[in-house]
Amino acid sequence: MQIQSLSIAVPAGCCNECGFCVSRMHEPEYVNQIEGNTRFFDLYERDYVNRLAFARDNGCNSAILTGDGEPLLNRSFLKFFTNCNRSLAMPFRQVELQTCGGPLDEECLRFLRNTVGVSVISFSISSLDNNVNRLHTKPKDKKWEVDIYALCRSIVKYDFTLRLSINLTDYFSDCDVPYIFTAAREHGARQIIFRVLYESGGNHPQDIWVRERRCGDKKVAEIRSYIKENGRPLRRLPFGAVAYSVGGLSVVLDEDCMQGEVTENLKYLILRPDCKLYSHWNDKGSLLF
Repeated sequence: MQIQSLSIAVPAGCCNECGFCVSRMHEPEYVNQIEGNTRFFDLYERDYVNRLAFARDNGCNSAILTGDGEPLLNRSFLKFFTNCNRSLAMPFRQVELQTCGGPLDEECLRFLRNTVGVSVISFSISSLDNNVNRLHTKPKDKKWEVDIYALCRSIVKYDFTLRLSINLTDYFSDCDVPYIFTAAREHGARQIIFRVLYESGGNHPQDIWVRERRCGDKKVAEIRSYIKENGRPLRRLPFGAVAYSVGGLSVVLDEDCMQGEVTENLKYLILRPDCKLYSHWNDKGSLLF
């Protein structure tokens, strides 16, 4: 088994009510044994450390702090993960954060760098325009609104590797592809991951939103062609996608964000707060152990 990354599902609420949010397509069904079962904390802490070690034993080098909400809203759990990671014989050296950016002020950036040891911040956007991005993400409070360029500048100031995680909404259907890459470089990004929006095939409000507002197939094909024609292949990732170098940026087009294709290798494992490992976000039956 080859595992590309370990997703650390941080139990937390969210700053936003994104129209395309996958997490809102299903109810959370996982018990928080770390924060909710203090009587047996030592037992579940050992379970958690064992799952981290299992991922490392199987060649996984990257831990990504993410979840069904915004991981920055639960800093105590981030500290818990940090202590568990440091206890490993071979800790995760590459620790990444997936964020919508709402709580990411300078004090938080210092916490991530100095305490948690985050090296890569994957900043999720659905537009390069602040107003359109807010319409798509629907922040619950004005304090969670982000200025994309200013936040990118702060991330770069603290010397994180900035990855723009671009959710391909219909905003990008009207963008010239070279402009997207130019804007990413101007924002200080070193990496881009283009994410084709997922829909479950049902009639959740998010499915309907995605069907109405996702980037058109023609533009996705245009992005794919631009990457191949202007980039140099760097490596094939375990789940099949190829990372390219395009004008000094590391670029991946992710067309299977929920790991729908069955392969011998795993795009990721998910460590849930029930202290168990899963291979799929949307299927409790994907329990590994």
